[in-house]
Amino acid sequence: MSKKMKIQEVIVVEGRDDTKRINLAVNADTLETQGSAISDEVLEQIDELNEIRGVIVFTDPDFSGEKIRKTIQAAVPGVKHAFLNKKDAVPNGKGSLGVEHATPAAIRAALSHLYTEAPEAEPLITQADLLAANLISGPHARQRRERLCEDLRIGYVNGKQLYKRLNLFQVTPAEFKEALLRLQETEEKND
Repeated sequence: MSKKMKIQEVIVVEGRDDTKRINLAVNADTLETQGSAISDEVLEQIDELNEIRGVIVFTDPDFSGEKIRKTIQAAVPGVKHAFLNKKDAVPNGKGSLGVEHATPAAIRAALSHLYTEAPEAEPLITQADLLAANLISGPHARQRRERLCEDLRIGYVNGKQLYKRLNLFQVTPAEFKEALLRLQETEEKND
């Protein structure tokens, strides 16, 4: 794998520390499960992302990590799986096995046969688009964001995360515009 190339697939990890460690090794988007109790909403997001970009499940080499893998595999057949050897996931001090303890080289090795190289691309939706649509500032930005996220089936996010989530799901400018029109129609009906 070349140095910090962009990976097309979305890598599903357990938490924020895993995302940080993955991003030291490769340039990839991640989706965090926030532990082993995966919600139906997160499973739907993984299914959607698998259809759009492909998904690589990269969880800790422990009981919880295996539980997450099995849950995802049952709900979204066809996802790819990256595995770390336990020796590569051992913390330096106290703590449990985890992706967050792996070296960048071990992470690249685990992903080396699974990824698709993606060309660097400009974001489809910009911060300026979000500002113009009153989704990240203004008196009703939160409510508009909630409705938009629900309509696009991308899960609710705050204003800071909306930009990332729209581009993670590769929402096109046309899809974004259509969703905004539906949002406007709903708002006009409720006024």
